[in-house]
Amino acid sequence: MRKETTTTKNSKIDVRVLTFTPMLAVIAFILMYIEVSVPIMPSFLKFDISDMPAFIGSFAFGPVCGALICVIKNLLHLPFSHTAGIGELANCLVGICYVIPAGIIYKVRKSKRHALFGSLVGCCVAGLVSLPINYFIVYPFYYTMMPKEVILGLYKAILPIVNDIFSCLLIFNLPFTIVKGIIATIITMLIYKPLSPIIKGRKQE
Repeated sequence: MRKETTTTKNSKIDVRVLTFTPMLAVIAFILMYIEVSVPIMPSFLKFDISDMPAFIGSFAFGPVCGALICVIKNLLHLPFSHTAGIGELANCLVGICYVIPAGIIYKVRKSKRHALFGSLVGCCVAGLVSLPINYFIVYPFYYTMMPKEVILGLYKAILPIVNDIFSCLLIFNLPFTIVKGIIATIITMLIYKPLSPIIKGRKQE
């Protein structure tokens, strides 16, 4: 009887994972289009909270679910890409770096403090990973559309002391990525508890 109960419980969890993973991915895809410019950043850097559903999935069903939401979100966006898929690849990799540490740490101990700590670790990891991704993958693609000197000039207009692209990424893009993740984390923390009974089908632990 206990085995049957466990099997039934696992089956219900699997159904919820299969249901909510694509649902959260679609929400994330829609949120990608709700973006705003940040005054202290170059105009091509846009802020959005599309990683927030991946955080929710990672907390509710584990880090693999969160990573899948990042993948599906960017696959849905791929047909509308203006960067030949390069932007989607970068977004996917950085998003996975956000949610994997958060999901793993929360899975070890399911508490609000561990969820926050895991998310902050994920934000820092994503920020660090964004440096080589941007420097070696994203920005070389941008150079095919806009000369490197022009891109550097957009940064220099904000902070004249920067002299190379890597310095720009270190001073602007890395903090931008971390802060973006922190804001997504804060929103997730505010809405996760009310949503948890709906997503999990039971009361919050």
